[in-house]
Amino acid sequence: MKVNKHAEVKHKSHKWKDAKGKRCRPPVSFSNVNSSPVVISMVKEHQESVRKKPSVKRLKNKVKSVSNHKNSSSESGIKKTHAQANGSSVFTMDNDSDDSQDWKEYSQSVHGNGMETSDNTEDVRRGRLEGEALHHCAQRDDRENRTVLVMQKDQTLCFRGKCLLTCLYGRVEVMGFTIEEGQQSYSLFSPASHCPLSIRGLESIRALKSRNEASHILQKYLPQASRKKLLKSITTNSSIILLEPIETPMTRFLSSFPDLSELFNLPMTELMSAVLDTPLNGLGMIPLDSYIEGLKMSKSYRHALNTLVSVCKGDIDGCPVILVCGTKNVGKSTFIRVLINTLLNYTASVDYLEGDLGQTEFTPAGCLSLLTVREPLLGPPFTHQQTPDHMIYYGQSSCNSDLDRYMESLKSLWCRRSQTREAPIIINTMGWVKGFGFKLLVDMIRFFPVSHVVQLSHSGVNQCPALTPDFLRTADGFQTHPPAQTALDEFTESHSPPRIYSHISIQAEFQGVGSQGTAKHQRSDEQRNLSLLAYLSQLQCPDPGPVRPLHSLTPYQVPHTAIALGVTHCDVVPSHMFHASNGSLVGLCCLAEKVASKGGPVFLSQAPICPCVGFGLLRGIDMARGLYFLLTPVDPSVLRKVNCLLLGAISMPSCIFTTQPGIDGEMPYVTTDYSFDLTGAGKLRVFKGMTRPSQVGMQ
Repeated sequence: MKVNKHAEVKHKSHKWKDAKGKRCRPPVSFSNVNSSPVVISMVKEHQESVRKKPSVKRLKNKVKSVSNHKNSSSESGIKKTHAQANGSSVFTMDNDSDDSQDWKEYSQSVHGNGMETSDNTEDVRRGRLEGEALHHCAQRDDRENRTVLVMQKDQTLCFRGKCLLTCLYGRVEVMGFTIEEGQQSYSLFSPASHCPLSIRGLESIRALKSRNEASHILQKYLPQASRKKLLKSITTNSSIILLEPIETPMTRFLSSFPDLSELFNLPMTELMSAVLDTPLNGLGMIPLDSYIEGLKMSKSYRHALNTLVSVCKGDIDGCPVILVCGTKNVGKSTFIRVLINTLLNYTASVDYLEGDLGQTEFTPAGCLSLLTVREPLLGPPFTHQQTPDHMIYYGQSSCNSDLDRYMESLKSLWCRRSQTREAPIIINTMGWVKGFGFKLLVDMIRFFPVSHVVQLSHSGVNQCPALTPDFLRTADGFQTHPPAQTALDEFTESHSPPRIYSHISIQAEFQGVGSQGTAKHQRSDEQRNLSLLAYLSQLQCPDPGPVRPLHSLTPYQVPHTAIALGVTHCDVVPSHMFHASNGSLVGLCCLAEKVASKGGPVFLSQAPICPCVGFGLLRGIDMARGLYFLLTPVDPSVLRKVNCLLLGAISMPSCIFTTQPGIDGEMPYVTTDYSFDLTGAGKLRVFKGMTRPSQVGMQ
């Protein structure tokens, strides 16, 4: 398929070208949270009332790391060597130097609890950074709108909002990923739709040798008066980070919709936990106090991470294949993000096979994909949308209408992975763990060379049987069955041994586990919309500027005769195909065979399993000229291979049609003159011949 945005459509090689909830109070904006006297007064009154309660102990418990190594102090006069993550070099420091001893005495003289001491030094207690502590360990450069923050080991900063983090000295950890001095800057996204992010200070690889070295680090980022104040909080093993505001085409595009303008602000449930009037608030960050936990890891959670990281670091035959399963809302996606980030501290890349159609990590919903992750995931899925190495558009958020097509699509993706790759691969699965959903899990463990099965549950009970090797020996899958056992086998035990893999069980213990979030932006359908809107934000110009509505963009023109049109989720008669697909999201796919037309449009009778390279909005169909009008961020060089448009059940977010600016007159694609009482009105669901669980002996 050739892409030519200025050539006329004369023959098939020139297929693509251009054509010209009720609330009792209003939502809180960033400006209100940062400066409103009413809100500040409310928060201060709340915090004062909390301080009067003697039963509440704050800042007493340190944040536990994934690895529960005990701290050990080195004696003076002994060289100490520290290993550095992410492949950086190793530093050594001679503690006998005079300069080092002076700096050590200075750092040891730092005591108190956020108060100025007699020798003009300050420090904060280990634990959550909040309240007055943030004023002592953070200083802001108002001219450049940036803040330098000093963190000690095991101190944490939990926040809402977004920022760009650069480590100037030492090390910090975010979602399992270690960020060190000398590395690139990383974007952090902590929206109201997901658990808030936390930045945790780690022990520095090397100790600061003198106060002059610390002052030299700060010199580039702070004026002299601010440097002098911040030096009082720095000890020999402090970490120093730079926090800056960040704005991307994705955040600009999302915030242009009224319902999403407060996405990176506080949810109403956290309003009273906001830490106001700090050097961080003006950056687009809102620190939270210790009443908000952030990511909570249970003991079994940390044990699973340590086990898997040790396996991936060790020498084993072949690459680790880790399948993660569990019921809905148990934290599978968050666990996978932390696992990937932790593995990226030790390996250059991690492979990922997406098997969850409803809550995809890197693509809009309805996709099965295989890709290589090379950068840490420091935000929810909609903040790191990317093009997979291989992708198949299933077209629905659940596979219950066509299980065979789901399994065959996963097998097709797995076959496209190089068998010589040594990078670990993580397989994500759906939260459907009962009935046929459980049978699919059994099939996946049998089909793929799984080395570890991580099964998450909650409330101390398993929502489905434990998928151990012994259980799999007798379990029925949807497409697979256990080997038949004869009477002779029972005596001789000559039958095949069970598949060998490690089963790891995790008990999730975070607040709200097992139930879907009810706050704004936390429902699963809203999160699917966020991922799709983030994908469409790639149509925006990367340079700063006003958001361009989608209806103002120039679409590609595609001849009906050059491309096939199919529907994945239901049966549509040919005369209604154009009505069904107009104004809808379509997958841009590549059929193996050439599209043959007899002078009119080409329709597919069934959904194919074929590669998908991206998505587009079919914004119009010209019947007179025989053209599709399509908006897509896919590169023109890739569009030349596309010869099929697949329409699925993944709908465009309503805000695309109703709240984009610049629409004059009647809104296209939107009508109120429609009755579901008419015969045939609404969506037709197709039954694919599945047998009910009760009919196959399942309870």
